[in-house]
Amino acid sequence: MPFPEFDPVLIHLGPLPIRWYALAYVAGIVLGWWYASRLARRESLWAPGRPPINNTQLDDLVLWITLGIILGGRFGYALFYKPVMFAQLFTGHTLGERFELLQLWTGGMSFHGGFLGVAIAIILFARRQKINMLSLGDLVAPVVPLGLFFGRIANFINGELWGRETTVPWAIRFCNARIEQMYGFCPAGDVPRHPSQLYEAGLEGLLLFSVLSLAIWKFKLLQKPGYITGLFLVGYGICRAALENVREPDYGMPHFPLGLTMGMMLSIPMILVGGWLIWRAWNRPPAAA
Repeated sequence: MPFPEFDPVLIHLGPLPIRWYALAYVAGIVLGWWYASRLARRESLWAPGRPPINNTQLDDLVLWITLGIILGGRFGYALFYKPVMFAQLFTGHTLGERFELLQLWTGGMSFHGGFLGVAIAIILFARRQKINMLSLGDLVAPVVPLGLFFGRIANFINGELWGRETTVPWAIRFCNARIEQMYGFCPAGDVPRHPSQLYEAGLEGLLLFSVLSLAIWKFKLLQKPGYITGLFLVGYGICRAALENVREPDYGMPHFPLGLTMGMMLSIPMILVGGWLIWRAWNRPPAAA
C-alpha cells in the first residue's frame, strides 16, 4: 500500500506550526493526568493501604514527569543513538550543530531515555514528599501506555521509525511526495515495509493498557506496592523486544551480536527489574494503611 499524504503539521498559528507529534505528547500527558487522578481518588483500589498522593500533589507531579519525559527522552536519544550530539556542543562548526541537542523540534526522542527521566522524577518527588516510591510508581505506570499509543500514531503520521522490508499484504511503502520533497529522496526506499509504528501502538499502547487495567480493576493489585510497576516493565520490555524483529534498526547503529538491537538490549534490564518487582510484591502482604 502507498503511504498516505499525511501532513505532520495539523495547523499553523501564524509562524507557529502545531505538529501532530507535539499534540501526541500533550494528549498523553493530559489523558494520563486524568486517569491517574481517577486512580488516586479510588481508595478502595489501594485498601488496606491508601493512595500515595492527593490531587494537589498529583498536579505538582505532572510537571516533574513532563520534564522527565522531555529531558530524559532527548538526552537518552543522544546517548543511545546519536552520541555525537554531546561532542558537537564543543566541536560543532555552526550554531545549529552546537545546539542540536536542544533542538527538540527536529525530532529524536528515546522511550528508554524518557523512562529513565520519569523514574528519576518519581524518585526525587517521592523523597521530597516523603511518600511510598513504589506506590507512586504504581500510579504512574498504568498511564504510560496512553502516551505510547499516541506517540506511535504520531510516528506513523510522520513516516518515521518504519519497519523492515516484508511481503505481508498490509505492507506500506513509506514514500510519498511530502517525504521526497523534504529529503530529496525517500529514506525508507520505495519498498514495502512493516508498519511497525502501528504494531507498537497496538501492543505497547492498547494491549499493555488493557493488561494493566485488568490487574488494577479486576485483581486489585495496587494493594501490592511495586506489582503494577513490575508488570509494566515486563510487559513493555517483552513487547518492544519482540517488535524489534520487524522494526528497522536506527540509522547508524552497529551490528550487535546474536542479532540484537539497541532496543532489545535496553529492554532486557526492564524485564529483569520488572520480574524482580513482581516477585517482591507477590511475596509481601498488602500494604497497610
